Amino acid sequence: LGHCVAFGQRAGVQPVSRGGGPERTVARAAAPPRAEEVLDVTRTEDTVDQLNAVQFDSRCHLVTTDPPPAIDPFALVEGLLEPLGSNVRAQLDHTESPTLRDSAQHFFGAGRAREGKRVRPVIVLLIGAATALSAPQGARPEPDAAAEASGEHSLPNRRQLAAITEMIHTASLIHDDVLDAADTRRGDSAVHRLYSTKAAVLSGDFLLARASVMLARMNNAQVVREMSKSLEALVQGELMQLRSTPDERLSLEYYLTKSYCKTASLMAYSCKSAALLSGHAIESGVAVAAEKFGYHFGLAFQVIDDLLDFTATDEQLGKPGLQDMSLGLSTAPVLYAAEEYPELKQLILRKFEAAGDVEAACRVVMKSAGLRRTKELAAFHAQAAVDACCTLPPCEERDGLVRLCHVVLSRSS
Repeated sequence: LGHCVAFGQRAGVQPVSRGGGPERTVARAAAPPRAEEVLDVTRTEDTVDQLNAVQFDSRCHLVTTDPPPAIDPFALVEGLLEPLGSNVRAQLDHTESPTLRDSAQHFFGAGRAREGKRVRPVIVLLIGAATALSAPQGARPEPDAAAEASGEHSLPNRRQLAAITEMIHTASLIHDDVLDAADTRRGDSAVHRLYSTKAAVLSGDFLLARASVMLARMNNAQVVREMSKSLEALVQGELMQLRSTPDERLSLEYYLTKSYCKTASLMAYSCKSAALLSGHAIESGVAVAAEKFGYHFGLAFQVIDDLLDFTATDEQLGKPGLQDMSLGLSTAPVLYAAEEYPELKQLILRKFEAAGDVEAACRVVMKSAGLRRTKELAAFHAQAAVDACCTLPPCEERDGLVRLCHVVLSRSS
């Protein structure tokens, strides 16, 4: 992102605030990485500032007023997405431990749990196809092994990236459930409840290890670097959640930065990597737009997820509702409600640990404007993701990405 601000200035962009409003934010441009560096040290705050500093002039669609494009984004990539579960299971067969194999494959069709929405691989595949249309003249997208075998040299190596992204995401879920002592996930028991805590930790590690091997086999140092940053951000997000200070627990900015680390970073870096595989330079406007899409889409996704913690049923969520407050976490609905009802701040500061705190906080949130303002925050980020899409050439895949921004705002699970 060293050239992110410079690109934004060339595109005629204006800075926005980290929290998503029209306030002033000064972006700090990082120095370009040296050619010999494979992985440079990053500061999450700098990355978030730089992403927020880029605002595109183009606006081809209003997510709050225009009807969604009449296209099914999942159907567009169905043929590429269908074998994902079996392909991942094949990657996880390389172990002599049946318990490790079964626990790692649990969310990829081997267990009773729902396989999930597969949103992350879908956006990787759509971004890859959309950015390939504007690849620089003479650039040749990286082919995958299947494409080489079949002679389809024009097909980018995005299927492998899509699988890697879902494996990293699934590993983070398994580890999250251990840290949170969760009982269920996707309508079934959490992995550590089915097997053991040790098996769950090792299965998450195994998923990350196999994803890293697949990533290395892509033989693209830039993609390895960017995807490695997503792993770093995931760990930092967990640390932010475990070690927050009292002031940080009351901060919407801190909440959004943590949400970037835990959710949006993987989407942002995988979308950027898809653009790199399509032949775009790392500092190009297309690569920045792809990362910008993943960043804002990921934040909209997480903000709506936190909204659903209050409004959806346990069956819809596949896990208990009000789980965030039960874990001592303050999310957007609670933080907005606390601005309106300051007495809620004491409950936030003590992490809802006293008897009746969760129920009392829920009542305050429901009578406040917290849920409405949370929906508006999600809509802001969904619109910013659409604006990033609008810089790409018109195509079905771009329409599919725009449609996903509508889907994320209207989802109930």
